[in-house]
Amino acid sequence: MILTPLDAEALPRILDVFESGLADSPLELSVFRRIAATRRFCPGFKADLHAGRAKAIALAQRMGIPVCDEEPAEAFSWDGQAIRTRSETSVVFHEVAHWQIAPPARRALYDFGLGAGPETGRIDEANAAVTVDNATKEEEENLASLLGILWEAAHDEPAVLAFAEQNWLELYDRPHTQRHFADCLAKLRARGLIDGAGHPQWTR
Repeated sequence: MILTPLDAEALPRILDVFESGLADSPLELSVFRRIAATRRFCPGFKADLHAGRAKAIALAQRMGIPVCDEEPAEAFSWDGQAIRTRSETSVVFHEVAHWQIAPPARRALYDFGLGAGPETGRIDEANAAVTVDNATKEEEENLASLLGILWEAAHDEPAVLAFAEQNWLELYDRPHTQRHFADCLAKLRARGLIDGAGHPQWTR
């Protein structure tokens, strides 16, 4: 959820300010520009948020991740066996990213053992399956958010909308915000989830 609502008319200026804070960081600047460039897929920063879902489902299937054509509200976003895909495109990409990030043992748990996500219907059961501390949960949510956004951008989807919605532009004019972005990119790189140019990747 957006912590501070962003005015669509102000968003171009906000993106410019965020970009200026990355002027001395070539890799981070390049990655951000790819995200910001997806504005062309959402004129006026509006788009059909379900239109690209088939792309996200196809990515999951290429990775060998089972999918289920149901709403997460009927059970879980990830039930330990499959992603429920009747969600917005960005949500499906986000769940794919969570699957990549989660250790294999936690892929058998509801919502990857992180607790109920915002889409999950069986909240108590998902929360009862939590096996990580708050710091681990926060880190994995941040990494899954950014990795999912990068997958969106790689599939010509309006990733800039998720970038705003998932709070990457909160306090956009503070240096800490750009440092957080850079830190998360570095962690994704260290895990082998993005390549040297910041493109998302996966291995069998």
